[in-house]
Amino acid sequence: MSSLSLAVRDSSTMLRRNLLHARRYPSLTLNLLLTPVMLLLLFVYVFGDVMSAGMGGAGRSQYVAYVVPGILLMTIGSTVIGAAVSVATDMSEGIIARFRTMAIHRSSVLIGHVIGSVLQSIAGVVLVGAVAVAIGFRSTDATVLEWLAAFGLLVLFALALTWIAVGMGMASPNAEAASNSAMPLILLPLISSAFTPIDAMPGWFQPIAQYQPFTPAIETLRGLLLGSGIGNNGWLAVAWSVGLAALGYFWSTSKFRDDQK
Repeated sequence: MSSLSLAVRDSSTMLRRNLLHARRYPSLTLNLLLTPVMLLLLFVYVFGDVMSAGMGGAGRSQYVAYVVPGILLMTIGSTVIGAAVSVATDMSEGIIARFRTMAIHRSSVLIGHVIGSVLQSIAGVVLVGAVAVAIGFRSTDATVLEWLAAFGLLVLFALALTWIAVGMGMASPNAEAASNSAMPLILLPLISSAFTPIDAMPGWFQPIAQYQPFTPAIETLRGLLLGSGIGNNGWLAVAWSVGLAALGYFWSTSKFRDDQK
């Protein structure tokens, strides 16, 4: 069997293991998904009128359309925390050490975690998107190509954040520390353009919201789904995603190799 075939076979096995683990212990995934769902309902039904009034008098329906792209990306940030916790748990409980004694492809352990987390992230996006549609979100002007581009961006962003989360899990001594270290993946969307336009923020705060990975991705999704201008945000979103994915990959694999010594 070739090295590629071995890697694909073992990665598939590790993927099934992680998905079975998520199915048997769904509480972590459900807890992580509750955060974006509750924020969506909170900002639409509690703060919606006030927030939309600060956006030039837009109604609640317009604010639903505005806030949903940010909530979708926050869903990804919330879900991938599970990957950090899962990796840290495997490391601290010696599961990965046992895998190293077996005749399996070494990278398959991490690849299984990454693919499983990306699939869970996309499932979470679908769930939150369904809730958004139920409360009034509509995208009537988006073409099929724009929908496919939006989906591709979500998958790429999920892949990037998952590799970062895996690196955090590898670097953490236990699951609790991994969960705490991954909290910026939830907090960063809160200080982006997810809930209010950047030009409505205080001047000193605008660079913090603008020069971070979530804002260009959110603005790109808005452009694709709602027909607003994208500008340079599309290229910035892709660049951030590729850069974070590469950083997370090299960080994770480096930590994995170091722990083998």
